[in-house]
Amino acid sequence: MGTVSLPDTWVYALRLPHDPRAARVARMTVRAALSGHGRLEVLDVVELLTSELVTNAYRHTSGPASLRLTALPGGRLRVGVWDSHPGIPAPFGIPPRDRVPLSPADAENGRGLHLVQEYADSWGGWSVGDGGPLDRGAGKLLWFELGAREPGGTQKAVA
Repeated sequence: MGTVSLPDTWVYALRLPHDPRAARVARMTVRAALSGHGRLEVLDVVELLTSELVTNAYRHTSGPASLRLTALPGGRLRVGVWDSHPGIPAPFGIPPRDRVPLSPADAENGRGLHLVQEYADSWGGWSVGDGGPLDRGAGKLLWFELGAREPGGTQKAVA
């Protein structure tokens, strides 16, 4: 009797309503998917960074968001979060990508994108559509990857 081996590439997609619980739902989904695929070594970082991007989507838009979790060849993992706001924040914008400054120690928010640039191996973002009244695909997609370190361990940001 043969054994079944799970594929090393897979995709999970989730549509999230504009709801303050969306980040929690995204964290639970990422945790379940990564645990199920035995990717425990990246679980905490992916869960944290996903939560930050989904929280920003909720805080800075009035519409839904989408999450896409993809296992790529070579052990890389990519997370993409779409939202309806077209503005692409640093460090995701076009080159030169500004580094996100550290928030003051007593600040209650403002650390999410800094965490992405510190813990992700690569990241990027692009606008989707022109935002016209009939354009249902308007907004942006921000993404990050883990497991894509350049030789020497440097981080990279790509468009």
